[in-house]
Amino acid sequence: MTQWNEQVAIVTGAGSGIGHGLSHALASRGVTVVACDINPERIEATQKEIEAAGGKAVGVTLDVTDADAVAAVVRDTHERHGRIDYIFNNAGIAVGGEVRDVELEDWQKVLKVNLDGVVHGVVAAYPIMVDQGFGHIINTASIEGLAPFPSTVSYVASKHAVVGLSTSLRVEGADLGVKVSAVCPGYIKTRIFEDSKFVGMDVQDEIDNVPAWLGITPDECAKRILRGVERNKAIIPITGMAWVLWVLMRVSPNAVIALMRRQLRHARIRMRNVEPKN
Repeated sequence: MTQWNEQVAIVTGAGSGIGHGLSHALASRGVTVVACDINPERIEATQKEIEAAGGKAVGVTLDVTDADAVAAVVRDTHERHGRIDYIFNNAGIAVGGEVRDVELEDWQKVLKVNLDGVVHGVVAAYPIMVDQGFGHIINTASIEGLAPFPSTVSYVASKHAVVGLSTSLRVEGADLGVKVSAVCPGYIKTRIFEDSKFVGMDVQDEIDNVPAWLGITPDECAKRILRGVERNKAIIPITGMAWVLWVLMRVSPNAVIALMRRQLRHARIRMRNVEPKN
């Protein structure tokens, strides 16, 4: 708890899901949380919940694809509190569907939020952290940033990029006092299915085909993330399945690719009635 008490953290995507869980977990540890989200109603609710529980929070409506807006939030936080200890670049979206079905516009939207949003947070916060000689940047990637997943290729591309950005920046920041981590969750029970666009896919079918035992709640996810942050882990896989896939990818990438291909064949049968080919 002493690591966190009286520190300052910015969290994007804080209106729901993992960001919401992180905001509450940080506030409960004595951190002043600047909770940001594109949805004003959700972020207002998050702020009120934290304050009602005795925590310190500032709610900010923020579109992470707007670099100037992100820079303004980071600058204002630093000026107001005199420090930024953590920035959790967590905001993200997904578009489901095979590449043959999705449009360029879908790719651009995913990359703008998931990759550009992280870049904007890094560009704004990293120089401040270097100047103050301390800070920790935590970027939310995904197990899909460590392994191949069909039917969400734009999302996978963005999350692989976030992992590469994070591990490379970690090298640059190490001797300057700045820590960097990439969070790679597996299935977290968030609103992602309800909030995401699906092309050529049945959303309810996707929900029904995710075993409940594979997932954990956003609050539990947040606790595990903060444990990884405390230990300054470079990559923080969340959920047992995420760990298994990460290890398998390092041991036998071809085995994971074969597994994903098999899963895709079954999904095509369910959703498109396409017979698998040998």
